[in-house]
This record gives sequence, structure tokens and C-alpha cells, in this order.
Amino acid sequence: MTTPFPDDDSLAPPPGCPAHGLAADGLRRLYGPQAEADPAGLYEKLRAEHGDVAPVLLHGDLPAWLILGHSANLTAMRTPSRFSRDSRRWTAFQEGLVTPDSPLMPVIAWQPLCVFADGEEHKRLRGAVTDSLNRFDRRGIRRYVTRFADQLIQDFGPTGQADLVAQFAEHLPMLVMTQVVGMPEEYGPRLVDAARDLMKGTATAIASNDYVVATLRRMMERKHVAPGADLVSWLMQHSADLTDDEVLEHLRVVLLAANETTVNLIADTLKLVLTDRRFRAHLSGGYMTVPDALDQVLWDSAPMSLVAGRWATGDTELGGQQIKAGDMLLLGLAAGNVDPAVRPDLTKPLYGNRSHLAFGGGPHECPGQDIGRAIAETGIDILLTRLPDLQLAIPENELTWTSAWLSRHLVELPVHFTPPRKPDRQVAATADTTPTTPTTPQAQPTAAPPATTTIPQRRRSWWSVLTGRFRR
Repeated sequence: MTTPFPDDDSLAPPPGCPAHGLAADGLRRLYGPQAEADPAGLYEKLRAEHGDVAPVLLHGDLPAWLILGHSANLTAMRTPSRFSRDSRRWTAFQEGLVTPDSPLMPVIAWQPLCVFADGEEHKRLRGAVTDSLNRFDRRGIRRYVTRFADQLIQDFGPTGQADLVAQFAEHLPMLVMTQVVGMPEEYGPRLVDAARDLMKGTATAIASNDYVVATLRRMMERKHVAPGADLVSWLMQHSADLTDDEVLEHLRVVLLAANETTVNLIADTLKLVLTDRRFRAHLSGGYMTVPDALDQVLWDSAPMSLVAGRWATGDTELGGQQIKAGDMLLLGLAAGNVDPAVRPDLTKPLYGNRSHLAFGGGPHECPGQDIGRAIAETGIDILLTRLPDLQLAIPENELTWTSAWLSRHLVELPVHFTPPRKPDRQVAATADTTPTTPTTPQAQPTAAPPATTTIPQRRRSWWSVLTGRFRR
């Protein structure tokens, strides 16, 4: 068996292979420009060297295990008795090796959220979230997607050109989620800008986070007085008896996680449709549906590459490696999805196969995946229906991504098309007035949100937002 953190050069890369940030002790770093430039290549080098589970170094050269195998990932996800979600177990924390300003802190610092809980506490918190999300009428959500997708297309349609990342994918999920949460519609554009700003970790990110939190607090105050058929009200009314702070933090996580992951899913699916002729032909010819297309993208381009993390509750074995109590493990979603044990031929389509790892698994499986899929599926279908002759405006090899150790983002997707005819106003008006459920009340009157913040160019991993990087 491979020793976890060797002090010799046995892990040196083969001649001619890039180092990918190889440290002095032979371990590969998961951070830095070399690793982020080619994460898929790094995963395959680690798989060739170590198999299903590989020792790696995180920021500050702190050791961890990266799970590369599909089956090994599922084992870690499904057995919380061996692999806990409680980051306070990490040996590096207990030994004082993680500095307060470490870039790992936003990702792994423990908080009273279901994503960091196990056992009965996890059951209580997650139960409130899943029960509330499951109360939504999926047909109502699709009507919201249709309305907002049409609005976005109307904005850029007359020009015959657009950037489908900045003008479509980055707006649609948040616009829909504001309705799910129960916010007045006029808050949607401002929250889109605030969420984008948060992901980029810029000088205005703290102010953007303050805006999101303040908006959620105002909504909660309003719903205490006049509850409705929305996520805020249902969380507050749930038998789990969440505190206001617990409701607020879970709303924030749901809102931002749903936005960023769905943005990536929409962008990557549209990219595939526009760049793969066979894919586009199958889709337009009726041999494949949009849900099939989403499944293929969830295999090939998981919205999150890694999930940090799990922590060993005791000495154990996984993927041929000896894991010590308190060791940190990273779920390698992207690597597991291309594991040769489950995908010996990466060119073979996987339409309808949903055994990918994109939404996780076990007790912490993504609770909002159905809503995310509904937003992406309906939004893409509307776009391709309204603009059937979409064409990529630049060569495919000029497309660029920004990468971090947890995720990968398409920067832009410029297209051109024939400007569509004006939409049927009667149909649009009908969509606008259709509630999510028969009991959904009208939104309460409210003042318009403040002006939009300037959106900088640099992105930061969305996990840094979800887990407290920009605290109120």
C-alpha cells in the first residue's frame, strides 16, 4: 500500500510530464496556476500514481486525500459513521495548523448548517430544507423559468448577438430562485448582481453579501407577519423549529448554491450544444431530449469539481489507502465521473444515465437538484426554441475558463442568431400571472432595491460564499 505522505521522490512525475505543482516531498498540490490550468490532467496523473484515492496537498501544504474512484466516492458519501461531515474533527484544526486567514477557512470552517452536521442534528436541519423544497409545484417553477427566459431573450434578441453566460446563464437561476424564496420580483436583478459579485471575491463582495443577508432578513420579518407559499415561510413554520438564524443561513446557502451550480450547468450544456455537431443534430432531430443533454453534461462537466470534504471518524481503509482518524478527504466528483471502472469509453453517450456524482450521494445529496434541473432544462429549451439558429461567434478553441480547486467556470459564450419576431404578448401575460401554487399570495409591496454594484472581473469559488467567507 502507498504510504500517505512519503518523504522521498517516489511520486515524481514520469519524464516529460508537467509537474502540476509538485511539492518537495513528491506530493501534488491541488492549488496554484499549474493545477488550476489543467485539473482534469492532474486528476488522471494522480489516478495513475495512486489509484482510487490519492494523497494531495491543500493551501498551506496541508495534507488531504482526494477520492478519484466512482465507487470510493460513493462509499465516503454513504457512510457518515466512517466519514463525517463535521470539520471540527480535522487533525490540522486540532493541531493549530490552519491559520485564521487560510483560504481553506471559508470552505471548511464549521457552522451550524446541515452541510456540516451528522446524525439527528443533520436530520433535523436537512429535513426542514427538503420538506420545504418538496412542497413546490414543479410546473409552477417551469412557468417562472419560461417568463424570465423570455424576458432575457427579449433584452438581447433584437441585436442578433449575445454572450449566453453573462446575459442568460448568470441571470436566469437567481431570477427564478427569488420567486421560490418569496421575494418581490423587483429584487431579482439586484440579487443577480450581488450573487455574481460574491462569487468573484472583490472589494465590493462584503457589501454584496450584506445586501443579500439584509434582504433575507427583511423577507423573514415580512413573512412572520404575512406568511405565504414560499421557502421562507415554510422553513419558519417547519416542525423542526429552526431559529431565525438557522432559517437565514439555510436560505442563503440554498439561494447561492442553486444559483452558481445552475449557472454552470446551463452554460456548459449550451456550450456543448453549440460546439458538438452530433449533439446538436441529435437534439434538434428528436433523438435526444434536453434532459438527456443535461445528464451527459453532468457526467462530463460537473458544476462542482470537488467537494470539501469528509473527515475520518477513526482509522480506516479506502481505495487501498490507510486513512487515519481526523484525516480530511475531498470528494472528487469530476474525477469520479470519468473513472475508467464506470466509463471505459468516454466517447460513448450516457443519455438518461443518472448515476453520475454531480449531485453527490448519501445523506448529503443535493436537496435542490430537481429544481436546478427544472431551471436548466426549461431555460435551455426556451432559448433553443426562440433562437433555433444560434451559432458560436468565435472559434471553439478561443473559449476560456476560470478554474479553482473546487470548480471550473466558462467565462463567456458569444453567439449570433437571427433576431426573433416579437413574442406573443397574450402568452407572456398569461405566464406572468400564473402562480407557483394555487395558494401563492401576491407579493407584498416593497421599495425597489438599491442601485447595482459594479461587477468586477475576477471570480472566486462559490463555496467561499456558502460557508461564511463574507460574514454579515
